[in-house]
Amino acid sequence: MKYDYLIVGAGLFGAVFAHEAKKAGKKCLVIDKRNHIAGNIYCENIEGINVHKYGAHIFHTSNKEVWDYINQFAEFNHYINSPVAAYKDETYNLPFNMNTFSRLWGIRTPQEAKDIIEKQRAEYGVAEPKNLEEQALSLAGKDVYEKLIKGYTEKQWGRPCTELPAFIIKRLPFRFIYDNNYFNDRYQGIPIGGYTPIVEKMLEGIEVRLETDYFDFIKDNPEVADVILFTGMIDEFYGYKLGALAYRTVRFETEVLDCDNYQGNAVVNYTEREVPYTRIIEHKHFEFGKQPKTVISREYSSEWKPGIEPYYPVNNEENNELFAKYRALADKEERVIFGGRLGNYKYYDMDKVIEAALMLVKERL
Repeated sequence: MKYDYLIVGAGLFGAVFAHEAKKAGKKCLVIDKRNHIAGNIYCENIEGINVHKYGAHIFHTSNKEVWDYINQFAEFNHYINSPVAAYKDETYNLPFNMNTFSRLWGIRTPQEAKDIIEKQRAEYGVAEPKNLEEQALSLAGKDVYEKLIKGYTEKQWGRPCTELPAFIIKRLPFRFIYDNNYFNDRYQGIPIGGYTPIVEKMLEGIEVRLETDYFDFIKDNPEVADVILFTGMIDEFYGYKLGALAYRTVRFETEVLDCDNYQGNAVVNYTEREVPYTRIIEHKHFEFGKQPKTVISREYSSEWKPGIEPYYPVNNEENNELFAKYRALADKEERVIFGGRLGNYKYYDMDKVIEAALMLVKERL
């Protein structure tokens, strides 16, 4: 049976494209090597709690078209992302705002906070920062850097801040108001019932085959579709023939606890280098859960190796140059198009995934 589109990956990008292609009268086959749909936004129900299996996903956007689009498939609650940072026995609000500065320095007014930051910045001012540490100190000063940036960043990237390029922190947003809302976007929330039902609705009436590896499948079915939309790793598609792109990955330790509230917040970052995990997610707080038990996930950042799930592209100069070479190969393909985080070697928030998928829909359909 021949299809118009073979869509490799049942994540958000592939699901949006498949949904729109079906509406346009196209016949699609979606395959995924995992045993579930929804990619990294997949939620698993444990003890009546929708657990974000691959890390916290908070939907936020300023694009009304995207907000209206996703709301076709789910009703969203009014969750506002207000993470907390734990450093030794101290607790701070994120993003950096007047609550943070008041806790750090015992001050109350924006001018007091500005004066302290400016004084500390001047002490470490570097005209041309050579690494992330110099960049952060010249932007934020010693206190914010040492308590809230240094350890967390080193865990995220697996190397000292002195060995990380300065461009990773281009700017640090300071808010001189008492506002813990992490995102500035007009629309934000969590879908009631989790993300998996959204993708289920998108893929209604479309053939989906799980636990199906593309490379094995295409060997046996080379002419299965007129066009292939590939949302996997672009370097893997080409057999790593130009070299492997670098990624960071995340490992999760998830456990059910016999208490109704472990940490009082959905997201707590651990900014001390000595604490091995970067953060703890308590999933029930995304949906204001009242279940008698709770589920937490500790997140550990590590270097990616083949065979494990890649999460974040390492978009330094060397990797971007290598990706450009793969992109040049991709541009010559007549029946293969690439999309999503791994196909474009780019970190996307969920709203940007939908935007990019809808743009491809406009181009193709």
